[in-house]
Amino acid sequence: MRMSAKAEYAVRAMIELATADDGALVKTDDLAKAQGIPPQFLVDILSDLRTDRLVRSHRGRDGGYELARPAADISIADVLRCIDGPLASVRDIGLGDLPYSGPTAALTDVWRALRASMRSVLEQTSVADVASGGLPGHVRALADDYRRQEEARGHSVG
Repeated sequence: MRMSAKAEYAVRAMIELATADDGALVKTDDLAKAQGIPPQFLVDILSDLRTDRLVRSHRGRDGGYELARPAADISIADVLRCIDGPLASVRDIGLGDLPYSGPTAALTDVWRALRASMRSVLEQTSVADVASGGLPGHVRALADDYRRQEEARGHSVG
């Protein structure tokens, strides 16, 4: 999976909004500064998020943005799909329509397994989970396992 900068910025913006005080509106410039997101890029991102009803905007001097529903009800997958479309696609072709046959026929199931794996992480991890650092157990276990594998290979896990 390759995540666009726009999608990664959108996730960061949503997590930042999740940490705002209840009822507090966050101005675009403040959000951009807090997460190091180019302000004009953020305007486009917030527009997409608003269109998908993930955020609400309020105009005026005291206006800004807020989450459109509780952070616990917004998955990371919701945000990624809003910005980049389907979580895993192969040349923008539906998995059932891929032209695989013969020895490559089972490759469709590899792509299905990949999509299922990504869904299990991204659909079951909410913006609130990330904002609080309280990731779901299976997500934490996968991250810990990955970290251990990287350390065993002698790579930095940063």
